[in-house]
Amino acid sequence: MVKKWNWKVRKNTGLSPYVWVVFYILPFYFIVQDSSTSEIVVGVAMVIGYFLCYVLSFASKGWLVYLGAIMQIAISTAMSLLFGYIYFFLFLAFFIGTLRSWSAFLTLYIILLINTFATSYYGFLNHSVFITQLPFVFLSIIAVILLPVSTYNKNKEEKLQGQLEDANKRISELVKLEERQRISRDLHDTLGQKLSLIGLKSDLAGKLISKNPDKARSEIKDVQITARTALQEVRELVTEMRGTKLEDEMQRVEQILQAANINLTIQGPLQLPNTSLIAENVVSMCVKEAVTNVVKHSGASSCSIIIEPSETALAVKIHDNGVGMNVAKGRAKKSGLQGMKERLEFVNGNLDIVDENGTTLVINVPDDYQKESGRNER
Repeated sequence: MVKKWNWKVRKNTGLSPYVWVVFYILPFYFIVQDSSTSEIVVGVAMVIGYFLCYVLSFASKGWLVYLGAIMQIAISTAMSLLFGYIYFFLFLAFFIGTLRSWSAFLTLYIILLINTFATSYYGFLNHSVFITQLPFVFLSIIAVILLPVSTYNKNKEEKLQGQLEDANKRISELVKLEERQRISRDLHDTLGQKLSLIGLKSDLAGKLISKNPDKARSEIKDVQITARTALQEVRELVTEMRGTKLEDEMQRVEQILQAANINLTIQGPLQLPNTSLIAENVVSMCVKEAVTNVVKHSGASSCSIIIEPSETALAVKIHDNGVGMNVAKGRAKKSGLQGMKERLEFVNGNLDIVDENGTTLVINVPDDYQKESGRNER
């Protein structure tokens, strides 16, 4: 509760209740020393006016902000010349650093430096208090030089960080949208054709049931087979959506290739601690599709899978010694490679095809994107 109150006060007024508290009292010490009653009245009025301008500058917008800054500079200069109090320039240094406009920041920063150095020089010549407080005056001048720049850079960094977080959230939403579109596309491709076929055969069986019962029974049997096939494909699709690790997928890949009498060689680690689950799932699905293509189209006798993780990327190479693939004729689309490319684009990855001494598919996924996605998901 105290931290929340402190943050609100600092954000809305530019004043820290703990760090700056000494500067709320210090001006009155300078004012009452060797001053007449009229000077004390003027000094107190300037202190009150300064803090009002300072608070209003943080609470205002547009030209009122710059008017408040000009009033603060004028009062700070007057306090330095009349009473030898230059510490208001520290407040100004912090305030100028909070300005977002570069031109306004640079202009007021230059004016602040000129006034600080000029009034400090005047104070050394005309106010003995400057000599007695020389270390504090020196530190204040250093702070006036550095504080606006550091505050401006910090605020700019926080603004960029906020924009980066917004961009990451936007990317996360786009990733979810793309995944929904992919799921809907897969469901359409998986079920659409088979449901249409079931409908047509059911209508045909209904028409033939009295005219040709044997033909109708054959059509009903085809409907049953098609329905079972569709159910199996839906189950496989749901399994893919749940997420598959590369280590688990390799066991299925080994079984598929063994059944097809294709020798399998695996190189590299199967556990990928630096890769996010969503990226590993996409890579696993692509490996499964690639091995399916090897079995169906390559006529190969051997297949090798090479896994090459690094700090910045993950590369998986699937090579077979089969007949090769003529990409120029569009066989990549026909053999499911277009779907692999779309899945990899989903995680900023890419797919390269080398048609030499068989076929080599190279899957690349950047780890920097994966780590950001993991953070966004958490």
